[in-house]
Formats: sequence, structure tokens, C-alpha cells
Amino acid sequence: MTADLATKKNLQTRLNRIEGQVRAINRMIQEDVYCDDVLTQIAATRQALNSVSHLLLEQHMKTCIVDKINHNETEQAMEELLKTFKRMKG
Repeated sequence: MTADLATKKNLQTRLNRIEGQVRAINRMIQEDVYCDDVLTQIAATRQALNSVSHLLLEQHMKTCIVDKINHNETEQAMEELLKTFKRMKG
């Protein structure tokens, strides 16, 4: 990954927050918190993780994919992107 320092810091901050959310979900389950409240936290965590993946994908396209295209590896770059999109889709 060739992300700039600010992007890496942003990703790390978001991931640290997500890590905290997952620990909180675990605590909620241990403490028998109302199921709907736990599910709400899980949905928020999933959304936060999706946000990180979209930011990382954007960075990947702006750096790695553009670099491949600049090195006349356009077909490989497009194949890689298609595989990545399929993986992200679910």
C-alpha cells in the first residue's frame, strides 16, 4: 500500500475505533444487554468497517491501479479491480 501518511493515520484511527466497538459488543453480550441494542452496535460497526474499506479502495485506485496503468499493465489492473469489487460486494 502506498497511502500517504495522513491517509494511513486516518485508517488507523478508524480501525482503532472499530476495535473498541467490537470490544463493546462483546461486553454487551457478556452483560446480557437487550438484543436490539447489540444489533444496533453491530450495524454501526459494520458501517464503520465499510467506510474504511471504501477509503482504502479509493486509495488503492489512486495509487496502485494508476501505477499499473502507467506501467502498461492496464488489463491486469482492470482484472484486479473487478476481483476486488466482487470481493467487496459480498
